[in-house]
Amino acid sequence: MPAKNHDLHGNVPEKSSIALIMVDVINDLEFEGGDALLQNAVPMAKRLAALTSRARKAKVPVIYVNDNFGKWRSDFREVLDHCMNDDVRGREVARLLAPEKSDYFVLKPKHSGFFSTTLDTLLDYLHVDTVIIAGLTTDRCVLFTASDAHMRDLNIIVPRDCCAADSAQHHDDAITMIERVLGADVKSSDEVDFRSLPEESSRE
Repeated sequence: MPAKNHDLHGNVPEKSSIALIMVDVINDLEFEGGDALLQNAVPMAKRLAALTSRARKAKVPVIYVNDNFGKWRSDFREVLDHCMNDDVRGREVARLLAPEKSDYFVLKPKHSGFFSTTLDTLLDYLHVDTVIIAGLTTDRCVLFTASDAHMRDLNIIVPRDCCAADSAQHHDDAITMIERVLGADVKSSDEVDFRSLPEESSRE
């Protein structure tokens, strides 16, 4: 059996114990309830943009895990172009959280970022043991992604101010469940210290 390729054919040069997973933030929000979600998503996106900037400066990989909107020919760049340039509800959020060339992306067919995707393999090659999960929506795709991360024995941080749902009640209920059932850290984004996280995760 050939030796394992430790750099994923040269495409994953980084090694990091931490990764920031951005769930469904490139989204046109053109669906029922999109207006209500938008009201909460824009202020969330501004806070998440600041967290993402700090992650990149700390050399923490940023991974966009995005829905394929039920279209099996979806291409992330086409979705990005649509959300950033067309007259859609989610344009401001997409522009605030636009990916950079150094970021990674994974398309997902269902709610969880892990279900039938390459996320497991990517995290393995990056040597990640702590995931910071943020984005849309707290009570659905963020919750399901965090649940699958828990099943994989990953350390989980879900910054409570960097997720959004269509109502404050739905958001708060999901955050409570993520903390109580999954044992995730739900500290606010300004409490996330990328320098101390490797030490904290090694003590888990």
